Amino acid sequence: MHREMKRWEDISLLAMNRLPAHSDFYRYKGITKALELAKEKSTGYQSLDGDWKFLYLQAPEYSPQHFEQAEFDITGLDNIAVPSCWQMQGYGNMHYTDVLYLFPLNPPYVPHENPTGIYFKDLILENIAEDESIVLKFNGVDSAFDLFVNGEHAGYSKVSRLPSEFDITGLVREGTNRLTVRVYQFSDGTYLEDQDMWWFSGIYRSVELFRQHKDTLQDVWIETVPDEQYKSFTFNIKGAFWTDSIKELNIKLFFKGKEELSLAVDVEEGAFQASKEIVEPLLWSAETPHLYTAVLQYDLPSGVSEAVPVRFGFRSIEIKDNEMRVNGKRIFFNGVNRHDFNPDLGRTVTYEDMLQDVLLMKQHNINAVRTAHYPNLDVFYDLCDEYGLYVINETDLECHGFENTGNYNWISDNEQWEQQYVDRAIRMVKRDRNHPSVIIWSLGNESGAGRNFTAMYDAIKETDSTRLVHYEGDRVAAYSDMYTTMYTRLNALEEIGQDAEGKKPHLLCEYGHAMGNGPGGLTEYQEVMRKYPRLQGGFIWEWYDHGIRQVDENGNTYYLYGGDYGDFPTNGNFCIDGLVFPDRTPSPALTEYKKVIEPIVTSASAGNPFRVKVKNRYDFRNLKGIQLRIRVESFSELIEEVEVELPDIPAGKEIEYTLPISQAKALGHEEVWLRLSYNEPEATNYAEKGHQITNESFLVEVTKRNKTMKDQHLTSEMLIEVEETPVKLSVSSPHFNAEFSKVEGALLSLVLDGEEIIQCGPELTLWRASIDNDMYKRDAWLNKYFIKNAKEQMVSLDHQIGEGFIDVEIRKYMSSINQGWGFNVSYKYRITSHGVLNLQLSGEKVIRGKEIPEMLPRIGINMKLNQAYDEVTWYGRGDSENYQDSKRSQPIGLYTKTVEELHTDYVYPQENGSRCDVSFLALSKGEQSILVNFKEIRDFTIHDYEPEALEKAKHRGKIKKSPYNVLTVDYRQSGLGSNSCGEEQLPPYVVGVEDFEMALEIRAISKASLIEESKFFVAR
Repeated sequence: MHREMKRWEDISLLAMNRLPAHSDFYRYKGITKALELAKEKSTGYQSLDGDWKFLYLQAPEYSPQHFEQAEFDITGLDNIAVPSCWQMQGYGNMHYTDVLYLFPLNPPYVPHENPTGIYFKDLILENIAEDESIVLKFNGVDSAFDLFVNGEHAGYSKVSRLPSEFDITGLVREGTNRLTVRVYQFSDGTYLEDQDMWWFSGIYRSVELFRQHKDTLQDVWIETVPDEQYKSFTFNIKGAFWTDSIKELNIKLFFKGKEELSLAVDVEEGAFQASKEIVEPLLWSAETPHLYTAVLQYDLPSGVSEAVPVRFGFRSIEIKDNEMRVNGKRIFFNGVNRHDFNPDLGRTVTYEDMLQDVLLMKQHNINAVRTAHYPNLDVFYDLCDEYGLYVINETDLECHGFENTGNYNWISDNEQWEQQYVDRAIRMVKRDRNHPSVIIWSLGNESGAGRNFTAMYDAIKETDSTRLVHYEGDRVAAYSDMYTTMYTRLNALEEIGQDAEGKKPHLLCEYGHAMGNGPGGLTEYQEVMRKYPRLQGGFIWEWYDHGIRQVDENGNTYYLYGGDYGDFPTNGNFCIDGLVFPDRTPSPALTEYKKVIEPIVTSASAGNPFRVKVKNRYDFRNLKGIQLRIRVESFSELIEEVEVELPDIPAGKEIEYTLPISQAKALGHEEVWLRLSYNEPEATNYAEKGHQITNESFLVEVTKRNKTMKDQHLTSEMLIEVEETPVKLSVSSPHFNAEFSKVEGALLSLVLDGEEIIQCGPELTLWRASIDNDMYKRDAWLNKYFIKNAKEQMVSLDHQIGEGFIDVEIRKYMSSINQGWGFNVSYKYRITSHGVLNLQLSGEKVIRGKEIPEMLPRIGINMKLNQAYDEVTWYGRGDSENYQDSKRSQPIGLYTKTVEELHTDYVYPQENGSRCDVSFLALSKGEQSILVNFKEIRDFTIHDYEPEALEKAKHRGKIKKSPYNVLTVDYRQSGLGSNSCGEEQLPPYVVGVEDFEMALEIRAISKASLIEESKFFVAR
């Protein structure tokens, strides 16, 4: 039985009447206009964006009769914005999957239930000239479409993330013309477009009209070839006109508006090429994005002159001595993977969106972007050219769902699909090959392996031999110029780095899965990648959280993800995996990544605390002139501030530098920190003058404060009263009241000077509200080891009154359901008659079986505190949240925030807000403070909700608040890792079933005395 193949299922059909792919350019009336590079001012350009009429159908077969005719009545139809994704406009179903196709696999056929949108636009054309061509351009339509003009079939095209152009000159007339576009959600092309993202459909990128002369320029390609010293470059240009009517043209080169040279070039049979050696031009790199503009001038047969500007850079990319090199120098990629996304528009993105992305990347030391997993709008590459980002430009190709069938190479190794694969690659190359930012072509993503990739590689190299080609699925790098892997574990990555002799360079095209609270361990990855020359960096997955913006009845914003629309199957919040939140607010992870990939690395010199080593990790830039601001601080006191300019430090070099500050002043204080901030000396195109590139802090060790016992006279004159019942121990003095449960073995309440401070606790906890990177451990934690259900069992409670204090010792056993492991726990309280509470907590592991969790979420204590004390001051890492494997960006210092401000508002609520390496913290209400002083540095979180409330809430703003604040002090909390898709928590950051000790003291102080009082313990 053979099924009839519909047009949108025909793999032998690439297109109908679609014009050949070419580079993007625009025509102007003169050089002055051309150099403005404003396409809206170009000759014959018209945007067709705006409201179109729209008819939504369940399948193409339901199309009304004669829908394509100009007379078809559209007055009663809906309006829809073009560009837009029709699901975001209320049509069809929202659906998110990572890997799965939405229909049974039967390539090239698609379901008969094939949502279809028909778009209608009445276009008025006046004064159509005989020598004029009218070209209609669709920049992106998902997934395939037919075009009709005035009732005639004008063309068909597919490949959702590439432009399609049609010459409609013979089908239009002066006056009103009907454009009808029928768009199919599913086509044979859908089998090649199974990327990890929302399934969106429609005319989602701009539609443009070009009224151009029939003899005009058709294509132009510029390449630059260096000499052996990479000083001078040969400028090569070639191109073609639509006809052979043009016989000559003039090419002028401009740099920043100034003419550099002029070339007269002959045109033969519609084609031209020219070469010219350019002596020592300014070179393009991500650090020095020097752009030149070639302006092609020619006279049309009508006598009208046209000027076509093409921006380019003098830049080479090659592999030499097994290294990827730009302009002869080995480069290192600190990159990110980027999808098109807007929380209100879906895959329709604006120029402002793209500009903001590029600016944020540059401001956070990112130097490369992979267009995961398809070509972007041409303007995105313009921005990368201008601001300086290396681009891996990826073919619109992913067949990930076939992996689940056991036949991953189903169509990738099927020669019947070869032309489809090659078409996608070559159209991308021909459009984008003038962009200097594009240094690597990618054959696609997660599509198995096979002959079609070899065909793509060969076709690309034949079309453009000046760039490198990448494909991660090529495990032996047969059709990839580099060896690329994704989510490679750290040990395996180190092995790749060591296995370098005669091998291709390596890229980590995806790592550091930025889902929810994470990733952790980026520092260790950077260290390994910097250690071995074969490893040339990597790309974080990914840039955005793909959350769909919603506003509740109270005006609060939250974001939806997979499953929130009833979509099944779905990968849920797996699309919430970015370095920036959906509104493009940087997450803590982006701040951490900026620090990890810092281009200026500062380390202490041995033997002199005021001397540092400064290493330049730029590939091209000299650090000379960069502003170094040095602040010498002790807690909140500024001792000295100095600003200097860095001396000559070439790329890749390191110097030792004595900081020009007064050592005598610094040594006269406690806890002296040297704060170094490296700032841009002048405004750049992506940042203001003074923009901080990176920073570093050093403690002057000889000034480190050691906490001591305070000489406070405690006498029995202030009596401590004890009252016991069979279930309760009550202890009091004129300054405090404390109650202990003799049944539960717990502190129930602590009242200081008539005000309850502790409402419950401390109580041992092993649990945290799971983060996304816990997803593969969570089931065992919950259902095998029952860690969330771990409880303390009362063993004994004893007390003893001393001179001015009472000691209460509580012994417990902690474990969970049906477990052979646990802890013998001892709480040793000392409460003085002045109301000072000191706690010595210890736990001894108990192992009485073989089934033991390799990792615990944490070992810590929870306390419920008076919510009126909602201002938190701490001396530790801040001011943003930080965890033990993600804290480099957060220097130790004195910080103050409210409890609410210590919450990080992840799209999918989870553990958040930790502050690491804390020496003390204070909770304040006005001028009254409660000091929580630690014997050793600890991590803490404090929130106005319980961990259980985080786990019940599925969206922002839906967390049930508590009538108290929950303070958690960690002996240790396990790190974040990247194990939602990548490396688990590294061994140093894993909490196991282990012995532990903690000591802290709680007492009332005045807010003004915090720094002084934090020096001391009182009760021990």
